[in-house]
Amino acid sequence: MTVLERVHADHNATFLTRGDQRVVDHYGRPERTHHAVRNVVGVTEPPCGVVVVSGDDRVEFVDNAVSNRVPAADGHGCYALLLDPQGGITTDMYVHNADERLLVFLPPERTEQVAEDWSEKTFIQDVDVRVATDEFGVFGVHGPNATEKIASVLTGAASPDERLGFVRGSMGDAGVTVIRDDGLTGEEGYVVVCVADAARDVFDTLVNRGMNAAPFGYRTWQSLTLEAGTPLFPTELDGEVPNVLGLRNALDFEKGCYVGQEVVSRVENRGQPSRRLVGLTVDAVPDDGAAVFAGDSAVGEVTRAVDSPSREEPLALALVEFGLEADHVTVRVDGEEQAGAVVALPFVEGSDTSARLPAYPSAET
Repeated sequence: MTVLERVHADHNATFLTRGDQRVVDHYGRPERTHHAVRNVVGVTEPPCGVVVVSGDDRVEFVDNAVSNRVPAADGHGCYALLLDPQGGITTDMYVHNADERLLVFLPPERTEQVAEDWSEKTFIQDVDVRVATDEFGVFGVHGPNATEKIASVLTGAASPDERLGFVRGSMGDAGVTVIRDDGLTGEEGYVVVCVADAARDVFDTLVNRGMNAAPFGYRTWQSLTLEAGTPLFPTELDGEVPNVLGLRNALDFEKGCYVGQEVVSRVENRGQPSRRLVGLTVDAVPDDGAAVFAGDSAVGEVTRAVDSPSREEPLALALVEFGLEADHVTVRVDGEEQAGAVVALPFVEGSDTSARLPAYPSAET
């Protein structure tokens, strides 16, 4: 469950399940909340698992396992992937160097699996891996006024400027770590981390003190990130080669070998993957997995779709053939073909740009 299920229930929250976590779906009127985040600022408790990696060899160990360079200095973080031998994504994660330990934030459905796998591979290295999800409260603060919101309640430090960098301070009587996020909603954003016992007070501070902020749930997170052109786990990422998604911010091609690197590097060196992630406008909201057609030919499938509050029309992300030149497509919705169009991402320009916005250096995006 969330750290604050009773608090969310008092706000009339409706819940859903991610992995083994119950998380807030919405608090009622998610479209109105979406606009509040886009225009001002909102606070969410995201579905999130936490793994703590400690020991003298912690940085080297995790660096050898993931697709990006793990920072060696305290106060810095990276976005990284675990890849299977075929180069497919098994999970994504954020790895933060917190002095004598690494804090790893993962999708809840992958947390136990990753911790168990890493624990079995430490061999003679000085590394300890444990699941610590229940020890922390984790909150996201997003919106064009997110920086002002953090400044209004954070003492002992200024909000961090560097993406995925963090500072330590306090909110009221609670010690917190504040991480600058990488723009996943298309707006300025921060992640606030505290010990679980302080989570109730920190959430109250973020919502009600200083500059007020609207609490929002997973449904609004989905619509915000889709409008921003952000691929997520599992809908877009699970099983895909990162190059297909244009997910360049998660890769360091100059570092040592990691599982799946050879496949990813081979795709990179060929200059183009087999498919690419695009934005679609559609006449009706399709289901995940709906087929996309150009004329009579099936050219891809929808990964995620919403009825966009910002644009007031159905929008979708879709994986299509890399060389698709058609601007107009059709999408199968409830057994009927609905007109659609391929459009540039992001769908909505906000106060920040998602670091996961697809980038294909050798082709038009």
